[in-house]
Amino acid sequence: MSAHQGAGVAGTMRKPQIPLVDDKRVRGLLEKYKCPVPYHEVRTRFLGNIAAPAMAASPIQTVKGLWGGSLPELENLEAVNDLIGTLINGLWNSLTRHQKRTEPFRLVRVPLEPTRSGLAAYALVRRQEIDGFVEGLFNGQNVIELPEKAQASANIIAELRAMHAGLYTLATDDTKPGSDKDLAATLKHVQELTPIIEREINEIVLACTRARRQMLQRPDFSGPRVH
Repeated sequence: MSAHQGAGVAGTMRKPQIPLVDDKRVRGLLEKYKCPVPYHEVRTRFLGNIAAPAMAASPIQTVKGLWGGSLPELENLEAVNDLIGTLINGLWNSLTRHQKRTEPFRLVRVPLEPTRSGLAAYALVRRQEIDGFVEGLFNGQNVIELPEKAQASANIIAELRAMHAGLYTLATDDTKPGSDKDLAATLKHVQELTPIIEREINEIVLACTRARRQMLQRPDFSGPRVH
């Protein structure tokens, strides 16, 4: 192959695309092994851990954490490889794409039924998604140091979490009835919160990703170089 031909080939090469995860397969395994963490929360916990300031964040430890610190009882080595492969090579790796602004993260789409129970279910999912992200971000630490932009977004996330927790409590309290008009207004407002949660989560991920890359580029950095 000539130098000209080689340049042509190199010019057409593209960075390998991260394959999309098989959501149905992930959900099936979580259900099969009775994972106490729901799928929507697993997604955000993984994403938070991917963005975590702690350089020693470990995918396998995060997976074990879904079952309280150890993998569920598995039939054989093939089952072990299937579970780890699906959750790490599949879901975890798929979520790493969201470290780029051009690949924003989205929360799961949840049908919002115009009833009190529908509002409660919706608010619970969003609260759990926020909880999962924060837990992954902290990575077992009580205190973490976030970049300034990430900290500002984290403060907003905390307020949004409190709002959804309050909505869930209100919607499940039969002693506090509301009119259909009040319910319709609340449903409209709660739907408007989802893009705000997504925006702030993405800001945290991007800010932490930038900070981590800058740290890795420092000449005096001697910590682990693989996230």
